Amino acid sequence: MIKVALAHQSGLTRGALAAILNQKDDLEVVWCSARGDDLGEQVRQKRPDIVVLDFDLPTSTPMTELCKDLASQCLVLMVAERRSASCRSGELATLVPRIGLITTESTPEALIDGVRKMTRGEMVLDAELARAALVAVNNPLTEREKEVLQLAEAGLTARDIGAKLFLSYGTVRNHLSRVLTKTGARTRIEAIRLAQEAGWI
Repeated sequence: MIKVALAHQSGLTRGALAAILNQKDDLEVVWCSARGDDLGEQVRQKRPDIVVLDFDLPTSTPMTELCKDLASQCLVLMVAERRSASCRSGELATLVPRIGLITTESTPEALIDGVRKMTRGEMVLDAELARAALVAVNNPLTEREKEVLQLAEAGLTARDIGAKLFLSYGTVRNHLSRVLTKTGARTRIEAIRLAQEAGWI
């Protein structure tokens, strides 16, 4: 029996995935979570074989750091939108096969197949994300800077970004200031454009 943990911010998606996985004779969902901050401790307590993880799960720790911690204890199958994950997948791709990457466009059958493959030691890595990982290797932006810039691109204010990422207003401003320096931009809008053109976000 493969013990599966689910971590997804959407209650509807989380419930649907749990129901689908529990229908299989060889899979059992042992717990679910809507946040990332307690995942490390939960994994240590529940000892799942694999965590199916929402790439955009709210967490105060950068996702790559969280994944590295989880991958040291169990397997991790990331479910991500191609656009949000592509610029941040480079470092995660180096952790294959402990970490797998599939997209939200994947079918439930592909997710189930991915869980089974990973527990057999096989690689699970979306081809487009793999290509994007090659671009991301030379990205000068840190994981947090990329997250902040992506949220700024979506139209969020510095205060809104801080609330979403559990950061202070001043910390968000500092991240944006460093982004301007690294991109050579004069404004936030120009920084977003330059980072997009370089494939950094």
